[in-house]
Amino acid sequence: MCTCNDPNHSHISRRDALRAGVALTAAVAATPFVAGSAAAQTADRYADPAEPALPPSDMKLDLSRAALVVTDPQIDFLSPDGVTWGVVGQSVTEHDTVANIERLFKAAKAADITVAVSPHYYYPTDHGWKFEGALEKLMHKIGMFDRPGALNLDGFENSGADWMPQYKQYINDGKTIVTSPHKVYGNDTNDLSLQLRKRGVNQVILSGMSANLCTESHMRELIENGFEVAVVKDATAAAILPEGDGYLAALTNFRYIANAVWTTQEAVQLIGSAS
Repeated sequence: MCTCNDPNHSHISRRDALRAGVALTAAVAATPFVAGSAAAQTADRYADPAEPALPPSDMKLDLSRAALVVTDPQIDFLSPDGVTWGVVGQSVTEHDTVANIERLFKAAKAADITVAVSPHYYYPTDHGWKFEGALEKLMHKIGMFDRPGALNLDGFENSGADWMPQYKQYINDGKTIVTSPHKVYGNDTNDLSLQLRKRGVNQVILSGMSANLCTESHMRELIENGFEVAVVKDATAAAILPEGDGYLAALTNFRYIANAVWTTQEAVQLIGSAS
């Protein structure tokens, strides 16, 4: 398999990727699944159960051992200029995900707790992989999160791999941990757990993209490694495809697995009251 710098590689341009996303959005919007107003859809699909069967959370936030972790706060996932906007834009918009992530950054910085970003980057060597899952194939094909090399930032500024502009003041402040990149979905392929352990962190407030992929995989890996994890459910979002609503799939698993599931408002209030 050729690298992404090879003009014969199957890699498509960002313009083509955006066009494909728009076309896919139109196809999805034509299905009965997304009929009706956005507000009604959200209320019906994502409402908490009226009579929960699972026991309520007893997680108590302790800022002395807590961190905000944000997965993939990058243009390709969260901006209309990103290559995935055609399939994630509806979910990002419905949940006000971009603004909610910024509210978490602000609250965490005001409380002076550990903040870590777990980014997703692909280098030319990653395009030499011999096998991939369905979403991996798509991400590689559309050039998602591509960088020219591990030690090369040429063209990074304002590319799909770059941070959302409104987050840069928080991420580039010299205090935020930017981990090595995760390569598929989970943080078992990067140094997030090590960085948190070295800071004495064992509680995580988790947000970012994408709900049923990187965010859920980080939740699972952190919990398996002994961290207490609260997922902020409206500070994430996911693709809506004919194959299914990624956000709904993730929300179900957040409820089943996480130590707590909070709204952004709840998380901000808890961070503020604990500081």
